[in-house]
Amino acid sequence: MSTLASTLASTLATATTALLLALGSAGCIKQALVDGQIEATRKGAAAIDTLGDYEVAESIAFNGLGQFEGMHYLAPDNEDALFMLVKNWGAATYGFIEDRMEQAEDAKGMESELYLYQQARARAGYERAIHYGIELLERRHPGFEAARKNDDTIRAWLKNFDDKEADVEPLFWTAYAWLSKTNVAKDDPALVGELFIGAAMMERAVALDEMYMYGSGHVALGAYHARNAMAELDEAKKHFDRAMEINGGKHLLTKLNYAIKYHCMKADKQSYEQVLQEVIAAGDILPEQRLQNTIAKRRAKRFLGEERLEACGF
Repeated sequence: MSTLASTLASTLATATTALLLALGSAGCIKQALVDGQIEATRKGAAAIDTLGDYEVAESIAFNGLGQFEGMHYLAPDNEDALFMLVKNWGAATYGFIEDRMEQAEDAKGMESELYLYQQARARAGYERAIHYGIELLERRHPGFEAARKNDDTIRAWLKNFDDKEADVEPLFWTAYAWLSKTNVAKDDPALVGELFIGAAMMERAVALDEMYMYGSGHVALGAYHARNAMAELDEAKKHFDRAMEINGGKHLLTKLNYAIKYHCMKADKQSYEQVLQEVIAAGDILPEQRLQNTIAKRRAKRFLGEERLEACGF
């Protein structure tokens, strides 16, 4: 090879290497920017909890879901984005889609096209939360599909989750979506047959940190144990009472569920109405959870309506 050819070849190789390094660096920088944006957005997402305007919060919630779906697409290995999809799909489905489902039920009945449409939306929202939740949990401890076989196997698998800081949030929100999905589709025997999975996950989350989300794990378990009049109502009461001890009754979703789950199943009309009236009358007692309390007040008014009173047998 001539000196000129050798020099050209060496120069080309050097340029190619530099280009590849530049492209690689650009990719790393892009990934770092995306990861940084996701981390910042997760931290800033707590601001929505302070909103008191239901309609504004609804708009922000679903716009946020679109944002995190895009972020997950760009950064599929980023666990912050994955977690926010689990949490936000579950929370938005309960706070807004289930609200529309209840409105349709009261206005048109459970056989109406509108109710069935909103029910399908709610089920799909929870399914999406569960999908991302299982993906996140599997990254930490694989084996969910084998573990879901029965109560013993799921509880054995859940023992792997023993890190309070890392495990409570994904366990809670996956369990929350699982239990909520079954609640909106009680007529599906397959879902009811796997209710034990969500209950076991929630119990594990509570065992790791019962204080999380103002004792909301106890609220979820209280609702689970009061799922029908033949369920474990004494156990339900213990969970609701413990949640009340933790949050002092300031997290109004605790009182709401105490009334519409436990007092309804106990056929205690006086307590049912009294607790719901307390929810409605409460002031801005927990500003950092203003949105959740707004949702609780909105639901409390609905559950004092004639249709809901009749559903409890009052």
